Amino acid sequence: MNTLKKIQLILFGILATLSLQAQSPWSIEQKEAQQTMEHFFNALSNRDSISLKNYSIADISLYEYGQVWNIDTLILKAITLNQSADFKRTNSFEFLQTTVDKTTAWVTYRLQSAIFKDGKQTTLQWLETVALVRERKQWKVKHLHSTLIKRS
Repeated sequence: MNTLKKIQLILFGILATLSLQAQSPWSIEQKEAQQTMEHFFNALSNRDSISLKNYSIADISLYEYGQVWNIDTLILKAITLNQSADFKRTNSFEFLQTTVDKTTAWVTYRLQSAIFKDGKQTTLQWLETVALVRERKQWKVKHLHSTLIKRS
């Protein structure tokens, strides 16, 4: 085998290895469920109650700070009472586990939110598990359980 062929073979092997490493460990269905959570929190960050409701079922339950909330409680606490003109929230996710069945999905993730409000920045970290249901070919949040890990 000549030198050029050897180099091409080695380059092909390296590219194939890099390509395999770059692939996501998540299936398309798992990514769709995860993206629903990203959209849900983007709506929260944008103080967009209409989109927030769009990514939730009508009788959503949220388990926050030892309390049980519904969509109206979430909108009141996160949007209505949050009228700070300089409000900005940026979310980042580390998805730990995602299980998808035909009409149900369970997603566990770490969520970190940097919140700028009233001239101050706070960073919060949660561990959350959410149950989603499929309605009209779209994943929607049914239950969300949140545990605050750190506030700084």
